[in-house]
Amino acid sequence: MKNTAVTFRAAKAKGEKLSMLTAYDYTTAKLVDESGIDGILVGDSLGMVMLGYDSTLPVTMEDMIHHAKCVTRGAKNALVVVDLPFMAYHTVDQAVENAGRLVKEGGAQAVKLEGGVAFHDQIQAIVTASIPVMAHLGLTPQSVNAFGGFKVQGKNIKTAQQILDDARAIEDAGAFAVVLEGVPTLLAKKITEELSIPTIGIGAGDVTDGQILVYQDLLNMYGEMKPKFVRHYAEIGAQMRDAFARYSADVKSGAFPDNDREGFKMDESILDELH
Repeated sequence: MKNTAVTFRAAKAKGEKLSMLTAYDYTTAKLVDESGIDGILVGDSLGMVMLGYDSTLPVTMEDMIHHAKCVTRGAKNALVVVDLPFMAYHTVDQAVENAGRLVKEGGAQAVKLEGGVAFHDQIQAIVTASIPVMAHLGLTPQSVNAFGGFKVQGKNIKTAQQILDDARAIEDAGAFAVVLEGVPTLLAKKITEELSIPTIGIGAGDVTDGQILVYQDLLNMYGEMKPKFVRHYAEIGAQMRDAFARYSADVKSGAFPDNDREGFKMDESILDELH
């Protein structure tokens, strides 16, 4: 059954946990989808793990649309959510226009944006345009410069209250779900219990309604950083490096390709007729 924003809300009502992963290309999206994952996020994290930037800030709408197209071709059952990139939703009109582009041009089934109270009107307007919105609170990567780096948020009364107020605001605006990133478990628990919409955690403990990870982190393919909340489910990065190295060695030694196993035959008499 195809997952939608409606099925996400229904899962919370039934107490069923939701699983999400990122994907940025057709092949990966197809594999993630076939695994039974509930939702795929085409995150602006692609700026770091696919495009090599040191943050998500340089990512453009064109980048997001390109990768969204790839993912939506591969995902048949998972809900595909696509990030609105930095500075793509800072006015209401801009937010609606760019959310519409992600749906019309990229094939998104929902969009995600960072921020709470300050973006209430943008969320409300996008929802009014019949586009489901997932919000994102806590350690919001597009605010990395304002935060002074990738730091846990909500550890004191001021910031915890702000995140709680933001969570209430995005639900009031009509968001169907919210990502809670890099927040203390107790704060995530309070928000999850108070909201009627699903909370999707990444570095928010086991108390949220679901979890999301960047797939390169899950497979240990992206070695630049390892956040505390990441668990490696496979060592695919090491396996890939080993396979690439063995291939290179076989090419240089002449062991690959093997003509009997990997070559194609023809009648030698044909060579005599060539001129």
